[in-house]
Amino acid sequence: MPFLVMEDVSKRFGGVRALQGASLQVNAGEVHGLLGANGSGKSTLNKVLSGTVNPDQATISIAGQPVRITRPIDAHRHHVASVYQQLSLVPELSIADNLLLGTEISRAGFVDQKKSRQYAEEALAHFLPGMDDGVTLNTEVGDLSPGSQQLVEVAKAVARRPRILVLDEATASLRRDQVELVFSMVRQLVDEGVAVVFVSHRLEEVRQICQRATILRNGKTVASVDMQDMSEARLVRLMVGDLVEEEVEGTEQTKRAALSEEVQLETRNLHSATLRGINLDARKGEVVGLGGLQGQGQSELLHVLFGDIPKTSGEVKIAGETQNYRGPRGGISAGVALVPGDRGSQGLLMKRPILENLSIISGRKRLMAKWFVNIGREKQAAGAEVDRLQIKIGSLRDAVSTLSGGNQQKIVLGKWLMNDPRVVLLDDPTKGVDVGAKAEIYEIIRTLAASGVTVILNSSDDQELVALCDRVFVLYEGEVVTVLNGSEVTQDNLVSAALLFGTTEPAATEGGQR
Repeated sequence: MPFLVMEDVSKRFGGVRALQGASLQVNAGEVHGLLGANGSGKSTLNKVLSGTVNPDQATISIAGQPVRITRPIDAHRHHVASVYQQLSLVPELSIADNLLLGTEISRAGFVDQKKSRQYAEEALAHFLPGMDDGVTLNTEVGDLSPGSQQLVEVAKAVARRPRILVLDEATASLRRDQVELVFSMVRQLVDEGVAVVFVSHRLEEVRQICQRATILRNGKTVASVDMQDMSEARLVRLMVGDLVEEEVEGTEQTKRAALSEEVQLETRNLHSATLRGINLDARKGEVVGLGGLQGQGQSELLHVLFGDIPKTSGEVKIAGETQNYRGPRGGISAGVALVPGDRGSQGLLMKRPILENLSIISGRKRLMAKWFVNIGREKQAAGAEVDRLQIKIGSLRDAVSTLSGGNQQKIVLGKWLMNDPRVVLLDDPTKGVDVGAKAEIYEIIRTLAASGVTVILNSSDDQELVALCDRVFVLYEGEVVTVLNGSEVTQDNLVSAALLFGTTEPAATEGGQR
């Protein structure tokens, strides 16, 4: 008998039916994949199990016993622990304090500091090799890189000794060495009989760690399969139904048709706390990629161009005019848009309506008499953007948190596109997005370039850079080490350049140390 059984699970958010009689069965001592396109119901099903979403209908049993889970405390009592891509950590608290939240160890009514410290040390020990240099239990979580924060989140869940562990896109922001740390811990838990539910849009990870998988589509369970019997093409077909993946052939002509010789964005000897003399130029209608191993300054460069990270020296020009803005407001006024890497904390107001999220940047343009908001006009503009980007929503009044990850990402894109930017900065825009939504975002990027917008794309997926970019600037420790043009943009060349194969390591530049 399966250890976890979920049957007839249904949930509606306004006009959106997130789950329609979905089911899931997971054995003890098994890593079970949960697959499906964005909006298929994966996260909603996991949140029903974790008690953060109350279903309209559900039958759940654990170890053969029926259970009722309507709140997170219910899941905790049944030893269910969950890790999501969006973190539940408190940035202002130390790693130790975050690991102990909700599990404080006490004696005679007082916190036992010694045992609490020992608990935190044991929880973090396995993941410490993948953390940032110099990290201790006293380090504030807000000072950690996204990958290290995610490892703390995983450690926090594992430390509670769950019988069921849900990993919902928990590896999306991790480097390969960090993923391997998580996988090695998962294998230990499986050997101890823990049931693990694993969600990832990286099919290679699913194939590496999962024995079986359940596939959802449109809120319904469509298949439960043995991974060893499934090709990647078959898995994709089950997830997206009749959706045919867009071929890369012909992409080159689409990308280059709108290119001109007019330089839209230019940087000269650009320095910041992490950047060391970046020289970059991008033309109107060009998609320029930022390649290299992640964490080499790609995200920082985008934020410096946007204005929310200050440059220490150097020059930025847009349409030939030198820019000296010192904050995001100046970047927006200059025609720059930033789609950040973490849409949950940086790109969206998760609890606010879809309408507000779409209108927040460009609403000033539609004010009546430069002062009054016309709700009808806002709804019309937002509705047009929803239609243009094919965003699946119930109502503009719904909270943006009710949408799938792919549709949330389209909302982030849409709010900026409504402001008619000249330069769009994309920081890993398809992270945690399924193949269907990914293809749609690709088409949005190509349409932007064809209209003369300059796109700067940072991606952790080399294949994405190959498919989309006219040129790629490869960064290493805050410097450009290689520029790949046209046919030179291949996965082999990107990997070689990122690892400095065939090149010498860049020397220290003025204003930086190595």
